[in-house]
Amino acid sequence: MNTTEKYNQPIYAMMVAIGVCHLINDTMQSVVPAMFPLLVDGLGLTFTQLGLISFVLNMFASVLQPVVGFITDKKPMPYALPIGMISSFIGVAMLILAHSYWVILVAVLFLGLGSAIFHPEGSRVSYMTAGTKRGLAQSIYQVGGNSGQALAPLISAFILLPFGMKGASIVLALSAIGIAMLTKIAGWYKAQLEEEKLSKVKRQLISSLPPLTKKQVTMALALLLIIIFARSFYTTNMTSFYIFYLVEEYGLTIPVGQVFIFIFMACGVVGTFLGGPLSDRIGRKNVIVLSVVVPIPFCLVLPYVPLWLVLVLLIVIGTLLMISFSVMVVYAQELVPTKIGTMAGLTVGLSFGMGAIGAVATGKLMDLYGIAPTIIAVSCLSVLLLVAFFLPKDKAMNVAI
Repeated sequence: MNTTEKYNQPIYAMMVAIGVCHLINDTMQSVVPAMFPLLVDGLGLTFTQLGLISFVLNMFASVLQPVVGFITDKKPMPYALPIGMISSFIGVAMLILAHSYWVILVAVLFLGLGSAIFHPEGSRVSYMTAGTKRGLAQSIYQVGGNSGQALAPLISAFILLPFGMKGASIVLALSAIGIAMLTKIAGWYKAQLEEEKLSKVKRQLISSLPPLTKKQVTMALALLLIIIFARSFYTTNMTSFYIFYLVEEYGLTIPVGQVFIFIFMACGVVGTFLGGPLSDRIGRKNVIVLSVVVPIPFCLVLPYVPLWLVLVLLIVIGTLLMISFSVMVVYAQELVPTKIGTMAGLTVGLSFGMGAIGAVATGKLMDLYGIAPTIIAVSCLSVLLLVAFFLPKDKAMNVAI
C-alpha cells in the first residue's frame, strides 16, 4: 500500500478515541451551566451574572480557537492536546473550591483556555483518521463533544443538586482519564507527522465544492457564520435558561426540567451523528438546509404549546438543529481546504462565541423583562437561519487524500 492509499484508509479506533476525549473535554465545560441553579440559590447570583459567567467561558474559548488553529496549521502541536485538558482540570478544581463570583470567573478562564487549545488540534486528529470518511469522522468527533454537553442537565439534577459543588469532583476523575488518553493520541499524532515528513506526501483535502472565486468563498463563509450565530444563540438559550421557563410556566421542579433539557441535548447528539454520513451521500448544503430551515416553525411555536407537546418539539428541534453541527465544520474546511485547523477553530470557536453573546443578552433581557418575554423573543431569532438557502451547492461525495 503506498502512502496516498494509506491516507485514504479510515483509522476507526483513533477516530473513536478522539471522540471520547472530546466527550470528556466538553463534559468539563458543561459543568458550568449545570451549576447555574446552584449558583442562584447558593450565591444569589442574578441572571445577568450567570450570563457573564457563560460569556467569559465561551468568549475566551471562541476568540482563541481560530488563533490556535492558525498557529497549528503552520506548526502542528500534538502535545497541546493533553496540555489543554490540564488547563480545564485546573478550572474545574477552582470551581469546586470557589466561594466568590470573581473566583468563578477566573476558573472559567482556565476552562475556556483548555477548550480553545483542545478543539482545533482535536479536529485535526479527526481529519487525520478520516481517510475517505470525512463526514463520518467529523460526526464521531462532534458526537463526543455534544454528548459531553448533553450530560450537563443530568450532572445538575443527579450530582450537583444532591451533593453540591463537591459532586463535580467526579468530573476531575474523568479528566485524569482524558489527559492519559490524549497523551497517547498525541504520540500517535506526532508519529503520523514524522511519517508524512519522511514520505514527502502530504494529506490534502479535495473539496466537494465547485471552483469558487475569493469573493464567493468570503460570502459563503459570511453566510455560514450568520447561521452559526443564530443557531448558537438559540441553543445556548435553551441549554442555559430554558430550565427557568419550564419551572415558571409549567411548574416543573428543577430536576424534572433538567431531564427535559437533557432530552433536547441528547437528541442533538443523535442529529450530530446522522449529519456527517448523510452529508457524504446527499451533499453538505442539502444537510445544512434540512437542519436549520425545517425547525424554524417549531422554534416559533415552542413557547406557546402545552407541556406534553413541549417534549415532542424539543425532540424534533434538538435532532434537526444539530444535524448540521459537524457538517458546517467540514463545509468550512472545504471552502478553504488549506486551513483545516483555522476553519475548525473559526466555526466551532464562533459557536462558543455566539453562545457567549447569547448568554449575556438572554440573562440581561430576563432581568429586565422577565423569563417568558425573553424566551419568545429568542425563538424569533431562528428566522435568520433562512440564509442557508444562499450557500453554494456542493457535490455529494468528497475524497480526502
